[in-house]
Amino acid sequence: MARLKLATVWLGGCSGCHMSFLDLDEWLIDLAGQVDLVYSPFADVKEYPEGVDVVLVEGAVANEEHLEMIQIVRERSQILVSFGDCAVTGNVTALRNPLGSVEPVLQRCYIEAADIHAQIPHEPGIVPQLLDRVTPVHAVVSVDVYLPGCPPSATRIKAVLEPLLRGETPQLEGREFLKFG
Repeated sequence: MARLKLATVWLGGCSGCHMSFLDLDEWLIDLAGQVDLVYSPFADVKEYPEGVDVVLVEGAVANEEHLEMIQIVRERSQILVSFGDCAVTGNVTALRNPLGSVEPVLQRCYIEAADIHAQIPHEPGIVPQLLDRVTPVHAVVSVDVYLPGCPPSATRIKAVLEPLLRGETPQLEGREFLKFG
């Protein structure tokens, strides 16, 4: 049987979901025996590969780089897991949405709160252009599995990965697996 190609992606979030993934502790050794980690912040891979079986996507879509990345990820992945509350709902990352467009956010962060050299970064290729609204992953591409939590516990992550490794669809039920936050 071919090894499952697993990827993880980090968009607009804090990396807490990836840290929780590492909390799988010794089960990571079992997982490593069943998958090839083909893309992740944990690995030095520059381009998202073709033919990914399962991808865990952490974070919301907050800038043009995220938008481009999530479209590539969806196109090249069979099963996309919305990994954590930011990916599922926008969560903390989307707290800037009530301010309207991106201009008030940039003004507050880079001009009003600056101690020295107040200026909004604008160098192309250095700072990705922010989108006017932060959106959860499913607002941009289709999602196959939702894994809530801020961050989701290692128990929840394992409850999603184990069935996927068997070729089954995860069935998260009950407060322990569906509670946000």
